[in-house]
Order: sequence, then C-alpha cells, then structure tokens
Amino acid sequence: MLEIIKAAGWPIYPLILASVLAIAIIAERFWTLRSEIIAPSNLLPEIKKWVEQGKVSKEACEKLQQHSLSGEIFASALSNSSASREQIKESIEEAGRSVAHQLEKHLTTLGTIATVSPLLGLLGTVIGMVELFGAFNAAGSGHDVAQFAKGISVALYNTAGGIVVAVPAMIFYRYFRAKVDGLIVEMEQQAVALVEFMHGGRK
Repeated sequence: MLEIIKAAGWPIYPLILASVLAIAIIAERFWTLRSEIIAPSNLLPEIKKWVEQGKVSKEACEKLQQHSLSGEIFASALSNSSASREQIKESIEEAGRSVAHQLEKHLTTLGTIATVSPLLGLLGTVIGMVELFGAFNAAGSGHDVAQFAKGISVALYNTAGGIVVAVPAMIFYRYFRAKVDGLIVEMEQQAVALVEFMHGGRK
C-alpha cells in the first residue's frame, strides 16, 4: 500500500483524507441512525398509557424530549394537547423538520466527498499527464524514462483512487438518505396516530 501511495504522488493525499473522512462519517451514521435509538417501537404504546392515565405533565414532556428524536416529536404533540388537531399537527411538522436536520447531519459532507473524489482523481490524472509529456522534452536518457513511468503511475493510481473513494461514498450516501426519509415518515405517522388517539379517533 505504501508503494502505491509513493507511486501515486502527492495528488493522492487529498483522496486519502477524503476516504478517511468518508469512513468516519459512515461509521458514525451507522451507529447513530439505529431505529431502536431514533424511534423505539415501545415508545408510542407507553405514551398512550400516559394519556389514558392522565400522567402527561410538563416534566414528562421534557423527559420525553430528551429520550429520543421521536420523543421530541411526541413531546411537541403532548405539549400542545389542548390545542386543535390542526395546530398539533403543525407543531409536529415543525418538530419533524428539526429532527430531520439532526438525522441528516454529515450527509451533505458525505455527498460532497462522493462528488468531488472523481474530480480529485482527475486532477491527479492531469498532473500525471503533465509529467508524462515532460519526459519527451529530452529523448533517450534513463531519467526521462523514469519520469515517463512516474507520470503513468500518477495518472492511473489517482484515476483509480478517485473512483474507489467515490463509489462507496455515493452508495452509503444514498443508503443513509433513504434510511433518514424512512425514519422521518415512520415518526410522523406515529405522531399522527398519537394525535388521533388523543382526540378519540383511535383506541
């Protein structure tokens, strides 16, 4: 691996940095975007029990808000329980936007890495080609042959490096975007179900 890095030249270093950052974001998002952490399945039934038993209070809402991201949405509904159904749904949508922003954390950076990495690879390719054509300035010497080989190495390794970094970054970016969208829809549906329950629409 060290030999490849040396052969690729200095243009490979931005790609290495981008790959390390992408791996860190992917690992962090895998850990953070767990369904059992974001939207625990047992939370809605528990809140319905609170409503039935009249245990909804300001302290309970604050505790719920700190429980999980779906708890923030439920807390916004419970905090406005005396308002109309439409007003509660508006508060849910507002809380949902805040939660969505938290769920999408770092995804823009990951998408940027997926987009920029091929361009960084192309930059390395251009630099390699410049070195390659520089070898033709004087013909025949061993130094020029070595420069010719170095130019080819820089061009090819950086092209490959850009693709190797970009493809996984784009795959995981798309995956996490879909996961975030699914979590948001799930949380909003549960919150609407709570609103209907609070107003006697569902039991």
